[in-house]
Amino acid sequence: MFELTRETVEPAARAAAAWLVERGVERGDRVAIVADNVPGFVPFTLGALRRGIVPVLVNVHLAPDERARIIADCEPALLVEDFPEVDGRVDLADVPLARPMHYTSGTTGLAKGVWSGVLEEDEARALADDERELWAPETGDTILVCSPLYHSAPHRITTSALLAGARVIVFERFEADAIVRIFDEITGAFLVPTHLRRLLAAGLSNAPRAKRILHAGEPCPEPLKRAALDAIPNLWEFYGSTEGQFSVCSPEEWLERPGTVGRARRGRELFVRDDLIYVSAPSFARWEYWRDPEKTAKAWNGDAFTVGDHGRLDDDDYLFIDGRREDLIISGGVNVYPAEVERVLEGHEGVQEAAVFGVDDAEFGQRVCAAIVGDADLDGLRAWARERLPGSHAPKSFVRVDVLPRTPSGKIRRSELRGGSS
Repeated sequence: MFELTRETVEPAARAAAAWLVERGVERGDRVAIVADNVPGFVPFTLGALRRGIVPVLVNVHLAPDERARIIADCEPALLVEDFPEVDGRVDLADVPLARPMHYTSGTTGLAKGVWSGVLEEDEARALADDERELWAPETGDTILVCSPLYHSAPHRITTSALLAGARVIVFERFEADAIVRIFDEITGAFLVPTHLRRLLAAGLSNAPRAKRILHAGEPCPEPLKRAALDAIPNLWEFYGSTEGQFSVCSPEEWLERPGTVGRARRGRELFVRDDLIYVSAPSFARWEYWRDPEKTAKAWNGDAFTVGDHGRLDDDDYLFIDGRREDLIISGGVNVYPAEVERVLEGHEGVQEAAVFGVDDAEFGQRVCAAIVGDADLDGLRAWARERLPGSHAPKSFVRVDVLPRTPSGKIRRSELRGGSS
């Protein structure tokens, strides 16, 4: 665990930017960064961003071949794996002039780079204001970061907090017991549902100073969400992706409409077309898939984009997520969204978590299968599912696992579950 403050980060950011400039790195260039959560990570990336240099934040846990492919694909001016201790100083903008470049998780194929270019200062300020509105950091706050900084949301909340003058506590890796011990200091944080589950299991029962704790990254089962709200009354949710932001949901809104991920964030509009969720993007939030105009064109519809998620809007424009396009199961010509089935399974008292996936079937094309964590009797669970789901949606087979396989960002690796069903 280590701490970051604006006072300690500022000189280090200026020194890092000077180091980059000395090596000929210019505005609009990319710098590939491969590193875990270490004290030098944020000063280096923040110095680059405020100079108009774009860090490409690479997942350190990727297989060597995939890591090498990403580094080659982004054509960086430099590759940085250790952060140099340097002196120096150059002028920096007050706010980041770009977003870091991330590669999407790639669980169903090759990861794609998301490129936003470099912004003019007025647009950069609009982006910084947009971020501050979501995370809501203030001078004197203490913000918890316990996810890898090479992912989008942890890096965004850290940057926004430091610009606001907040203190940031960063964990090198998630440690539930240690986090519970300091949670009475925390006013803000980004968590994923897996974090919430582990914190509750470690004894988290109240958050006296928490003003806005946000979660996202994967669907949050209703029983877990209710338990988490009991422990953290100011638990907000947002829906977004590597590409951009869609919606935000206050605790009160969720309790009024359980399962929603909220309404469109300010300056955006949500709509659903052909069952796909689209959001209009402010001018400072435009992007493209790096050197892939065909995939970019498929994602955009005018000034709105989709990341392939399915959902619906209610009469008051609150968004509900049904599932991701790449997770869609088509069984006997019927579309089955895993999230819909998982919500039913996780309503069973013997199921802690569930992951639904499709496997090839000679008769139906695909059949619906489920992996569960918990002690539910499988025959009883089959009956439970059949009573509450259409026949096409009820899992035909189950596999019990100790933990669900996940990416470092918390998303379930459904491909690893196929072949283990019974």
